[in-house]
Amino acid sequence: MIELFKNPNYDFIGKRKWAYYFSITITLIGLISLVAKGGLRYDIDFTGGTLIQVRFEQAPSVAQIRSSLSTIHLGESVIQRFGDEREYIIRLPLKEIPSEEVSRLVQSALGAGGGPLGKFEIRRVEFVGPQVGRDLQLQAVYLVFVGLVWIMIYIALRFDLKGGVAAVIAVIHDVLVCLGALSLTNREFSLPVLAALLTIIGYSVNDTIVAYDRLRENRGKMIPKGRTFAEQMNDAVNQTLSRTVLTSLTTFFSAAVLLFFGGKTLEDFAFVLFVGVITGTYSTTYIAAAIVVDWTQYVEGRLRRSKKAVAKA
Repeated sequence: MIELFKNPNYDFIGKRKWAYYFSITITLIGLISLVAKGGLRYDIDFTGGTLIQVRFEQAPSVAQIRSSLSTIHLGESVIQRFGDEREYIIRLPLKEIPSEEVSRLVQSALGAGGGPLGKFEIRRVEFVGPQVGRDLQLQAVYLVFVGLVWIMIYIALRFDLKGGVAAVIAVIHDVLVCLGALSLTNREFSLPVLAALLTIIGYSVNDTIVAYDRLRENRGKMIPKGRTFAEQMNDAVNQTLSRTVLTSLTTFFSAAVLLFFGGKTLEDFAFVLFVGVITGTYSTTYIAAAIVVDWTQYVEGRLRRSKKAVAKA
């Protein structure tokens, strides 16, 4: 294995209190943004409705498109530029008419073949019914919840309950940060974004297990007398530092390439991976490992106080 650091001895665990403050601040900023904006902006897959992708010959303004659509009275539409300034995504609310009829009405309103907006091409039409949208929302919540439960059970059996609970808290932290980043940047929650979140959950847990595994190996060896649990955890983090950095950088650069050069279709997926790799790497040390250390110190402190009370009695 490539070693980027020769015998690193950084005091990661010693800085955990500051990391707690930083994590709470970042998470609160994201949550405030979500509350202020009334929650996430869901893709049509989750809300239901009709999505139409249109490419114009000459770039119109959003106001011009909205003015043209107002003539067909299909409700409040969401109009967004899609990469190129001549290409737009139009989202229309659910109506009791077939998607083909919606597409025909939109095409008529935009004025095909020399209308007020010039020539254009309808590149994509998608329709999602209300039941499908609700089912996908429930399935998304179910997938994340079941994943977290099985992660906690697996780590609790392989290591201990403290490790399982701490790993799940770290994953929840990563998910909240990613959702907050989506809200702050006005991005939509779509099926690719859900896939990216599940990927980040697996990535974060894998990184945490590596650190836990090294800690267990070290505790199986002869530990120098007086070496505290916090110092043992810090040793484990330092010993896996090269592996963590190499893995993180590889994933980070891959996500960055997709984000900046992968096109509009992959942008939101890559954005969540981009943010998730950073927070997943951070949370391994400053959430999962730090919580295990503080929890262990709390339990050990109670045991010592209990023994002293028994001795005095």
